[in-house]
Amino acid sequence: MDKDTGAIIAELKKRADRNAVDGMSRFGINTKDALGVSIPELRKFAKRIGTNHETAIRLWKTGVHEARILASFVDDYSAVSEGQMEEWAGDFDSWDLCDQCCSNLFDRTKFAYGKAIEWPKREEEYVKRAGFVLMAALSVHNKEMRDAQFERFIPIIERECLDERNFVRKAVNWALRQIGKRNKRLNRLAILSAERIMLKDSNTAKWIANDALRELKSNAVQGRLHA
Repeated sequence: MDKDTGAIIAELKKRADRNAVDGMSRFGINTKDALGVSIPELRKFAKRIGTNHETAIRLWKTGVHEARILASFVDDYSAVSEGQMEEWAGDFDSWDLCDQCCSNLFDRTKFAYGKAIEWPKREEEYVKRAGFVLMAALSVHNKEMRDAQFERFIPIIERECLDERNFVRKAVNWALRQIGKRNKRLNRLAILSAERIMLKDSNTAKWIANDALRELKSNAVQGRLHA
């Protein structure tokens, strides 16, 4: 379709749904610049647009919530620079925007592993979250990474498990669970990590550990790993 940014925004606005915006708000999504267009609709729209780095850059600059998610769908990961990742991460203002960018685009770049190690040190809530979302996304999507690379994430998870901010602690938990579901060896290491986290004098740490252990020791996960 025509990749003119104005035309794309106009079409997004045609699909605007006030009720959907209200629903997004109930799920803790920042709706200040949201239109209420669903993710499935955005994915269909992205297929019509096709992969285009320049279009993605222009869509991001509009500041429209759905346009930024759309940008993460249509961008060419091979054209994404480290500077772009830093700029976009600095613009994250909602957990869903963070998660979509990290799991649809950033995790495919050559900078993903480094940012998964670097970003958890940052104080900004959604940049820190992005580091852990990258850990989770790499665990699921990157089949070439070695166990030793994922092992480097575990001390970071244990270091940051005391952060009480909801969108950080959920991402820490997500990262630990996804690492532990990758294979038997990492499952064992993730369980040991969760048991260490459980010993910390922190309700947040105990929640992260309990939830992770429940899944990592479950019959479903253990059965799949030992199949």
